[in-house]
Amino acid sequence: MKTKFIINPISGTGKQKHIENIIEQYLDKNRFEYDICFTEYSLHAKEIAKQAKQEDYKLIVAVGGDGTVNEISSELIGSEVALSIIPAGSGNGLAFHFGIKRNLTAAVLQLNTSETKTIDSGTANGIPFVNVSGIGFDAHISHLFLNLKERGFSNYIKLIFKEINYKAKDYTICYNGMERKVNAILISFANATQYGNNFQISPNSKIDDGLIDFVIVKDMARWKIPHFLFKIAQGKIESSDFVEIIRTEKMKIKSKDQLIHLDGEPKKINGNIEVVINKNSLKIFVPNG
Repeated sequence: MKTKFIINPISGTGKQKHIENIIEQYLDKNRFEYDICFTEYSLHAKEIAKQAKQEDYKLIVAVGGDGTVNEISSELIGSEVALSIIPAGSGNGLAFHFGIKRNLTAAVLQLNTSETKTIDSGTANGIPFVNVSGIGFDAHISHLFLNLKERGFSNYIKLIFKEINYKAKDYTICYNGMERKVNAILISFANATQYGNNFQISPNSKIDDGLIDFVIVKDMARWKIPHFLFKIAQGKIESSDFVEIIRTEKMKIKSKDQLIHLDGEPKKINGNIEVVINKNSLKIFVPNG
């Protein structure tokens, strides 16, 4: 299988430093004919993926975090080229959704027995995403996290508590012929289950059901937030009185908020957001089960 590894050398905490040696030692050479590229600047992974698609590669392996995965997948949506992931970011949400191992050697070994399946992707105002995106508090945190010198999950949690007084905002949501007003801390658009590190914002999301789970987190007393975060970590958010989940193919969100995040990457928008599912649009190469 003609395969290209796209490595982001600055993702996460830099644990991918020795990934070339790991690939050389543990990848099944009888199954994969491969080469390796390193990204050098923002959106370089997207450019490399576009070129690889033209050069008849069958598989592209993203070695990085959710931002790298988003760049590459945005080029592969609608094509016959499959995406796989070796998680090397701070969150690694899509990789962990599929049970890809955190340890790099274990993740490379999993490639040897992985298979291709087809999943859904989404768009927000036409911009693709594959995992979890949203508006409100998580977009605010994504924006701040992008500028942190020290990355990693522990610093992400510290940032959440530092910004714990974030105020809920008013949104108007339009779906299935209805229009409603909601006051929410955040609205997540979940194609898969988690932000990363098994922090499950939508534990029952199915990535191939043709639906997006819109997770509305309502305002709550600040002293309740640690317990709420614990529920997310346990995958039990749906039992919370402060959560409403709407499963639908598309939703328009009217808001004065101009900041969203797509797969953890902050973006500025003008006007309303229209989020739409794209069924069976991306081939992904992942472990069975």
